[in-house]
Amino acid sequence: MAGRGAGPDFVESLARGLDVLACFDVDHRTMSLTEVAAAAGLARPTARRLLLTLEELGFVRTTGGAFQLTPKVLTLGMAYVGSLGLWDIAKPHLETLVARTGESSSMAQLDGSDIVYVARVSVPKLIALRVDIGTRFPAAQTSQGKVLLSALSAAELADVLAQPSRAGLPPYIGRTPDQLRDELTEIRARGWALADEELAPGVRSVAAPVRDGTGTVRAAMNVTVHAAETSVDTLLHDHLPLLLRTAGDVSAEWALWQSRPHVEVEQRDETTA
Repeated sequence: MAGRGAGPDFVESLARGLDVLACFDVDHRTMSLTEVAAAAGLARPTARRLLLTLEELGFVRTTGGAFQLTPKVLTLGMAYVGSLGLWDIAKPHLETLVARTGESSSMAQLDGSDIVYVARVSVPKLIALRVDIGTRFPAAQTSQGKVLLSALSAAELADVLAQPSRAGLPPYIGRTPDQLRDELTEIRARGWALADEELAPGVRSVAAPVRDGTGTVRAAMNVTVHAAETSVDTLLHDHLPLLLRTAGDVSAEWALWQSRPHVEVEQRDETTA
């Protein structure tokens, strides 16, 4: 994890601090100093200094000699989401879509060979995998990921697929690389993607692209259902038209938001007024 920087301006201590934060996940909510050091590949004294620094900054707390993240960590991810303006635009549309379908809906963006969830409105249903803002899944195994992959050029796609997933899930072995490329070509032509129990048993979803003001696919929006409750036919015939309309509305509003005039007003110095 740490020690991978090669550039002359690479800050090793910052990278190690981020590595420490990345050690915590749903299966490692609370960790000892020794566990953090091992997970981040750091010496115990180095891990200790980083944890104490993160604690002083408010990103980590100690409980009974063990460490855990604080909600302040959310500000790191939400700063990115907020800077896009995407959540404020998408939220009411996602809520309306969920109300009409009775199913959960999310938006995700591509990060390497994975997707990362940046917005979500859910309903309380038993789905095999838990999804929160920041959750990471292999792109090729999800409907949103396939939409995002289909928007890449051949060179970009080859580069992305060559990167190992950081989601921690076993790879999907149901198709060859050539079959995936053929599927992505079809997805690009029709404008939506289906993932039928490719990510996990019982998880079925359909996704559509969300575009920015230039028409570039920047995110994907989905509807996720339980396979035992909702057939592929129902998903495509009942939910997909609503999803396509919603993704189009979000894209149009996002384009307007990006084109808004923006002026910075210099603050007046009252001491010299």
